[in-house]
Amino acid sequence: MNYERRGLFDLPPVVKVLLIINIAMYGLTMLMPDLGTKLAVYSFKSELFRPYQLITHMFMHGSFWHLFFNMFALYMFGKVLEEYWGQKRFFIYYFFTGLGAALLHLLVMQIEISSLMSHMSPEHISLVMKDGAEAISQGKNFVDPQMGNLNLMINTATVGASGAIYGLLLAFGVLFPNVIIYVYFAIPMKAKYLIMIFTAIELYLGFLNRSGDNVAHFAHLGGMLFGLIFILIWKKNRFNRWK
Repeated sequence: MNYERRGLFDLPPVVKVLLIINIAMYGLTMLMPDLGTKLAVYSFKSELFRPYQLITHMFMHGSFWHLFFNMFALYMFGKVLEEYWGQKRFFIYYFFTGLGAALLHLLVMQIEISSLMSHMSPEHISLVMKDGAEAISQGKNFVDPQMGNLNLMINTATVGASGAIYGLLLAFGVLFPNVIIYVYFAIPMKAKYLIMIFTAIELYLGFLNRSGDNVAHFAHLGGMLFGLIFILIWKKNRFNRWK
């Protein structure tokens, strides 16, 4: 393994551009809130869904801390992976895992939507499909619990680079399993164990704890899953001779 060590602010090009775009887009959404609505990703059933959102949602963030922790992880893990893989492979991996995360999240959402619809009348479903997006945009929702839940599933935006970030975490743990990471800057832990813990937490929150915490846990799992698939494909096809 050969890669150049860089200073704190001397970042490899892809990571640098990703950081700049994410920070710039967050600033723009503060000035133009409607931009976030257009570029976030929605359920396939929503009238707000557009195919380009599968990519653009990765550059949207819901709060400063959401942005900060994602960008800190991108800086921490991304710079090592880009130096190890090279620009092209890192770029492909980042967007492959981000796209895979979005697709898995939307697939799970679609299953949940279909299950809920199976217990609702066609009239109620039609009302949600017709008026739901407008209600959400006004900060309102249906009084009926089933209609309200369906509307939230269909017309609530999903934003953030977290799926791709979890993909980077997975790759770092696979490639550098024994490197020590300081969790919360204080707790030393090998990367491979950190991956196991994060995966277990996301599985629990995604499958068992239906707490409604407004976090796309299956997007996180999707980023890790697609990251593992990509790494295994590269190894199988002998593309693991990094430059």
